[in-house]
Amino acid sequence: MDIIRTVKSLPGITKLLINRYAPFRGAGISIDTLDLNQGFVRVKMPLTRQNRNIVGVQFGGSLYAMVDPFYMLLLLHLLGNKYIVWDKSATINFLSPGRGTVYAEIRIDAAEIRHIEYLAANNSPILRVYKLDIIDETGQRIAEVEKTIYIRRKKATASRSLFKSR
Repeated sequence: MDIIRTVKSLPGITKLLINRYAPFRGAGISIDTLDLNQGFVRVKMPLTRQNRNIVGVQFGGSLYAMVDPFYMLLLLHLLGNKYIVWDKSATINFLSPGRGTVYAEIRIDAAEIRHIEYLAANNSPILRVYKLDIIDETGQRIAEVEKTIYIRRKKATASRSLFKSR
């Protein structure tokens, strides 16, 4: 079984693999909730020695890393293998120092998937912009992230036949 099929069929294994991913583990990032079929991920990161910056708060790179792969991961799962999905760009705006555990929730609903399928039906590339907040335990916004995702429906390939038509 290849890794993509494992990810799609065994969400518990997917969560375990992502939580053991070296950059996440090193920064203390972990997935609280992963529901690929419902398009939802909740991720957290406590303040530790590994992700504390020079002034003692959450390192900005770790804040971004905790949300970086999830829009692409969710879209790849929800759209299926008939689509190309790539991260195009991202920005992060730091609003307040992260002095403890921080959280982010990434969501893509069924209406968004239907809209993407409609926009990409002619195989033209589309760009979708998603915004999310990173918050602390009290609900205070620590950072806002904006991700731009490139999506394109793959062009159908002509099927090969053993017999050529005349």
